[in-house]
Amino acid sequence: MASAPSKLYADDVSLVVVLLDTNPFFWSSSSLSFSQFLSHVLAFLNAILTLNQLNQVVVIATGYNSCDYVFDSSSDLNRSFENGRMPVMCSSLLQKLEEFLITDEQLSKEEPEGKIKPSLFSGSLSMALCYIQRVFRSGALHPHPRILCLQGSVDGPEQYVAIMNAIFSAQRSSVPIDSCYIGSQNSAFLQQASYITGGVHHKPQNLDGLFQYLMTIFATDLHSRSFIHLPKPVGVDFRASCFCHKNTIDMGYICSVCLSIFCKHHKKCSTCGSVFGQAQSEAASASDKKRKTPET
Repeated sequence: MASAPSKLYADDVSLVVVLLDTNPFFWSSSSLSFSQFLSHVLAFLNAILTLNQLNQVVVIATGYNSCDYVFDSSSDLNRSFENGRMPVMCSSLLQKLEEFLITDEQLSKEEPEGKIKPSLFSGSLSMALCYIQRVFRSGALHPHPRILCLQGSVDGPEQYVAIMNAIFSAQRSSVPIDSCYIGSQNSAFLQQASYITGGVHHKPQNLDGLFQYLMTIFATDLHSRSFIHLPKPVGVDFRASCFCHKNTIDMGYICSVCLSIFCKHHKKCSTCGSVFGQAQSEAASASDKKRKTPET
């Protein structure tokens, strides 16, 4: 039997890496319960697998202390149950997800005070890119990868550097990052990730119809996206976070050596150690001293 042609892999075979936000502090205050959210997501994942028998789905759980793989449709355990994919996928994913939630909660040293603690989005995004790189190196034929971020918790400004590095790595590897934000306020990190990598960002207005949003917007393979109209980015928030206080700023100071961003003027860069303004002052002092010194 002849192997599948490479055109099939290039056109409509997809590897979808889903980043699932499991932050209990967000879900406890959300209008959509976590169980309802999972029902929408599980139906969406099953639809992706049924659209093409070569499609692959990987789910990474994103907690507030850790992140881990909870489902991989390419594993030997899941391959042996092709006739009952939906029940097996549900049981396998839910079991590993429950184990992850228990482990993630045990890693917490203290309860967050005041605002909701952000999820470890930078970690799950890095894990997704590492998985995709392994797929790239596995052979000449592989499904076309993309990342789908299902996030509800607020952005963590302290993760700004790691997230931007991951975004530029995805752009360099031609891996689109789709994002579906289900929180009350929009996410600047997800907007930038989708805009820079050529993905789709959307914030559903009615969470009760989340499955419809997922199917009509994010189930489309990359080849078919050139034929349909998807939501365009409007008003992308490009604000950065300062490296000193991890706050989102409109204007700041940038180190000319390592491009670190600061909200206030500093005498020395805390990232690379460059001294701001000292080189110019020393050069001026040396010039004045030489001009005042009589030649012999």
